[in-house]
Amino acid sequence: MTKLSFSFRKEERLKSRKTIDKLFKSGQSFGQFPLRVVWMELENPMGESPVQFALTVPKKKFKRASDRNRIRRLIREAYRLQKPYFYDHLPDQLEQLAMMVIYTSKEMPDYETVEAAMKQLLRRLSKKCRRPLQ
Repeated sequence: MTKLSFSFRKEERLKSRKTIDKLFKSGQSFGQFPLRVVWMELENPMGESPVQFALTVPKKKFKRASDRNRIRRLIREAYRLQKPYFYDHLPDQLEQLAMMVIYTSKEMPDYETVEAAMKQLLRRLSKKCRRPLQ
């Protein structure tokens, strides 16, 4: 059993512009309202972390930066708390996963909504990773 780490370290963040472009061109996606995830398995892993994570909140729907930042904090916190259980359910043969979470609603969320959506999203994603990709 691995030690549960609830931290969100620098090497877990997806920052590579090439990888993000590739993610949107050839990645798979699905939605779990109010979140949408775009994900793909990386052939050559970057760093030790099993998952590279990024998120975005559209400026078109939330004009004020403080609103976007608040939503980002809520999503990051929900991911950080669910991450150890998500890692435990990832298949062993998986090299590394790149994922970007997009907030899709027009309303300011509360934490309970984001947390419930993140749990469902990560549960569905771990199931999709277990199946062989066609």
